[in-house]
Amino acid sequence: MRIGLFVPCYIDAFFPQVGIATLELLERFGHEVVYPRDQTCCGQPMANSGFNTDCAATEALFVRNFSGFDYVVGPSGSCVHHVRDNFDAIEQTADVKEVRSRTYELVEFLHDVLKVDAFPWARFPHRVGLHNSCGTLRRLKHATPSELHEPFFSKPMDLLSRVDGIEFVKPARPDECCGFGGTFSVFEEVVSTKMGYDKVGDHARAGAEYIVSADSSCLMHQQGCAERIGVPLKFIHIAEILNGASA
Repeated sequence: MRIGLFVPCYIDAFFPQVGIATLELLERFGHEVVYPRDQTCCGQPMANSGFNTDCAATEALFVRNFSGFDYVVGPSGSCVHHVRDNFDAIEQTADVKEVRSRTYELVEFLHDVLKVDAFPWARFPHRVGLHNSCGTLRRLKHATPSELHEPFFSKPMDLLSRVDGIEFVKPARPDECCGFGGTFSVFEEVVSTKMGYDKVGDHARAGAEYIVSADSSCLMHQQGCAERIGVPLKFIHIAEILNGASA
């Protein structure tokens, strides 16, 4: 299988270890992974701010970069959600539709496509609180949103439960937004910050050592909030744990 590795802007700039872990993890399962070197932003920040037509050039470049792969995989639910569901600033040609339909977030790719049932190299002997970002939870359907009162499932928890030594703790409000919300955290800074404080406090009271998520953007926001109010939590992307990070 030939996979195009999509590494979002903020991961490339601030969390390169997440991109590296994603690459190594996919290669562990025997797939050819290619990183198109001239990839840039997928256009999500502009689209979310109401400037959808300004996304056309970045969307066209994304399609040129990732055409021809069996799958496109990225370690970011929000960016994959944008590509799959909101990638409409350009004409929807056959190539565009093909790239959109073959783009997957890492957790859903491992769980739904590869159907991975073991990570024998991974051990993480820590108490973790799982954070599902709003879009990843409700648009990519990583898990059952608690407000729907439907039978429980969780793709990230299912994968993480196959890691030796891991222990899950559950906050009182597991699906509450952490307040990041992309540009929301800029334009509504005070509200965003209070939501972040509430979120990390909830995880700390549940006994978490680490907060783990499939979205580095949420982890970045929560880490900043935790450091400001002195909550002793650590933060790690799910790709790092599944690839064998121990701390």
